[in-house]
Amino acid sequence: MLQLLMVVCRALVLALRGHREVILENLALRQQLMAMKRAHDRRRLQARDRLFWMALRRIWTNWRTALVMVRPETVVGWHRTWLRRRWTRRSRPRPNGRPPVRHEIRALVSQTATANPLWRAPRIHGELRTLGIDVSERTVSRLLTGVTRRPSQTWHTFLTNHIASAAAMDFFTVPTLRGRVLFVVVVLSHHRRRILHLNTTEHPTAEWAAQQVVGAFPDETAPCWLHRDRDRVYGAAFQRRVAGMGIAEVLSAPASPWQNPFVERVIGSIRRECLDHVIVLNESHLRRVLTSYRFYYHRSRTHLGLDKDTPDRRPVAETSVGPIIAVPEVGGLHHRYERRAA
Repeated sequence: MLQLLMVVCRALVLALRGHREVILENLALRQQLMAMKRAHDRRRLQARDRLFWMALRRIWTNWRTALVMVRPETVVGWHRTWLRRRWTRRSRPRPNGRPPVRHEIRALVSQTATANPLWRAPRIHGELRTLGIDVSERTVSRLLTGVTRRPSQTWHTFLTNHIASAAAMDFFTVPTLRGRVLFVVVVLSHHRRRILHLNTTEHPTAEWAAQQVVGAFPDETAPCWLHRDRDRVYGAAFQRRVAGMGIAEVLSAPASPWQNPFVERVIGSIRRECLDHVIVLNESHLRRVLTSYRFYYHRSRTHLGLDKDTPDRRPVAETSVGPIIAVPEVGGLHHRYERRAA
């Protein structure tokens, strides 16, 4: 330790006198001399010896003239090995870095972007914040790069947004006990599948059909479109009245009931669930039966197209309330099940 201090002091004195080359050469020779005194085998050189020569190589151009113990290529190799190890350590992943995004958040971002093609990263990030999910907007933007999104809304969304402005109309026949044939008109709203109007007659005309449309849409509630078939009952008087109400007629192709499916489905339900089990006596009897079924249809009958709900939105009873009772509907053909209050 004393020798090292003496070397440093002598180097400072020479540096003050302006002998830079002498100082560096003196340091190099003395360092090698001390290393040789420690061990005669050059393979026993310590890390501080290697660091000394690597530092001396950076500050002294003629360092090779004072090197005795090893070749200059060996010092260059030491330096390259040190650089390789240094950058290897820096390239390793840090254990305390940014945590990975959970799989649930990735799936939620992908699901949100797919279901909402008009949303971008700021909107999705806002929705995640309202759900209590703490991620940055940059992370959401990065997760959206691998998500395949539709160019526009789906047909289901488009039709849902316009279904409230559409209605359908159709006729069907019912024989009576005496062999008379009665005509029943059905006006159906596509939204919530509500039966807006039901009426019967023995002799339908264009004027009568037009009056039924007026009764189905009172007080400026007329839809934008009215779907119907090409029956001859929809004559000139009917067309003038409908056009005067601002309703556009949508005609189905000949012999194509599938183009007006909602009202055809309702007519089929009326037949299967009611009229096929009732002997119609006369027109007033048919009207009473249809009125009873219409009440059941809106208030009690569940629909697959409405997620097994009713057009009037039937409330779900709490399980902690009283016992279940059956309420007869349509003269006992069907029943509505409710919980009696305790």
